[in-house]
Amino acid sequence: MQLNREWLLERYTFRLVWSEEDQEHVGLCDEFPGLSWLDPTQEAALAGIRQLVADSLDEMIKDGEPLPTPIAQKAKE
Repeated sequence: MQLNREWLLERYTFRLVWSEEDQEHVGLCDEFPGLSWLDPTQEAALAGIRQLVADSLDEMIKDGEPLPTPIAQKAKE
């Protein structure tokens, strides 16, 4: 798999949900189930989770850790 951060960010599955408990939008990435980002607007929640995933990818690449395979790619295998 290609190790380019931007390539992966364009292929990961991001979604937004509303949290009744927090009264905010929650940004999620299916390939990183332990990460989330809360924000009052959908746009900011998406931007926040994308940046959090990008930062995580940078650390994983730096540390030589395996990167999560995009869900869409798993379906092809």
